[in-house]
Amino acid sequence: MASGSIPRLLAKLAIPAVIAQIVNLLYNIVDRIYIGHIPGVGASALTGVGLFTPILMLINAFAMMAGSGGAPRAAISMGSKDNDTAEKIMGTSFSLLLVFTAILTCVFYILAPRLLLLFGASDITLPYAVDYSRIYILGSVFVLIVMGMNLFITTQGFSKISMMTTVIGAVINIILDPIFIFVFGMGVKGAALATVLSQAVGAIWILRFLTGPKTILRLRKKNLRLEKRYVVPCLALGVSTFVMLSTESLLSISFTSSLSRYGGDLAVGAMTIITSVSQLVSMPLQGICQGGQPIISYNFGARNNNRVKKAFFTQFGVCITFTTICWIILLLAPQIFAGLFTSDPNLTAYTVWSLRIYMIGIFSLGFQLACQQSFLALGQAKICLLLACLRKLILLIPLIFILPQFFENKVFAVLAAEPISDILAAAITTITFMTHFNKILRTGPAAQRNTK
Repeated sequence: MASGSIPRLLAKLAIPAVIAQIVNLLYNIVDRIYIGHIPGVGASALTGVGLFTPILMLINAFAMMAGSGGAPRAAISMGSKDNDTAEKIMGTSFSLLLVFTAILTCVFYILAPRLLLLFGASDITLPYAVDYSRIYILGSVFVLIVMGMNLFITTQGFSKISMMTTVIGAVINIILDPIFIFVFGMGVKGAALATVLSQAVGAIWILRFLTGPKTILRLRKKNLRLEKRYVVPCLALGVSTFVMLSTESLLSISFTSSLSRYGGDLAVGAMTIITSVSQLVSMPLQGICQGGQPIISYNFGARNNNRVKKAFFTQFGVCITFTTICWIILLLAPQIFAGLFTSDPNLTAYTVWSLRIYMIGIFSLGFQLACQQSFLALGQAKICLLLACLRKLILLIPLIFILPQFFENKVFAVLAAEPISDILAAAITTITFMTHFNKILRTGPAAQRNTK
């Protein structure tokens, strides 16, 4: 972390992280591809499963609050040559994940039918949504462990091991999906079961590594106690990621309820596909930033500011290049992505039209995430929280409900809220980061002192 070529080090850490994020997408995307092609009921089943998205995002948000709050702080401790504190932070994060699991499983399993109706489920789509959600919720412990603890493998520099976590699980999921859905005739229940079993394998893989001889930071029983001096700083930093992901849940609810009102099941089905396509951009982008995070955090902890700057600007350039390429492809050939998820001609045509509107500002996401995730890597919890709220809570969700009041085509207005908020939030976030970056470097890793 402290020497060598920054671009090479970023590539070494980011490429496996990007692959891992892309493969991780397969857990949900492969489900949706197979479900969308179930004979006779594919479109309705796909729409039903898409209604589970807000709950899925909330589960992910709690996992990432523990993981993304703990991993950068552990890396800063490692940069300060304090591996004992880093191990205590990791143990604390694991215990938090178990607490979150117990609460979320009970709450979501009981409330799933009511929540799905609130999200816009119809009499046709509700049974599919409930069947999928309840099986997934029962296996959420594996989801939280994979998402939360895999970050501690990446932050130690073991990016290939981190990648293998998702590759192994995704391969199992791809194999089991058609068997359970079509051969055993389980439909959406089979898709959910395949996902849970594949995540279980990933969780076992992670725990074996973090308790084994090859890891630098070891998950030890003595570090699993929840102590305030470690819990509070981890949650304080992780809350920005939690807000970012949990607002995705609110965002999904806002989109599906509005689209259900103005466009019916067809519009909600199109949004299910759009969400998956959007993740094809955002999750690899998260992988690039995950590769940059250990470099930035470690060198920040070591007070090596020149390397911090070089790491950020390298990451910044890669993120912008990636999102620009994705932007061009999505606007020129949206029909390719729509056709992956459905063979229904009406749903395909509606998705192509919707996708072009929704993705018109996707190029700006590179600016947004590169700067926001760098704030996270530098331990800047308060700024991260504000910026996490900006794009969705302050801009996007209000626009979803405001813009239809000014357009005759209500569905167009709902979709147009996305690019408007993307571009505004990216501009504000980039300006904020550039004006604060040097000051943060001069101050040094003050946040690290709060973890001791």
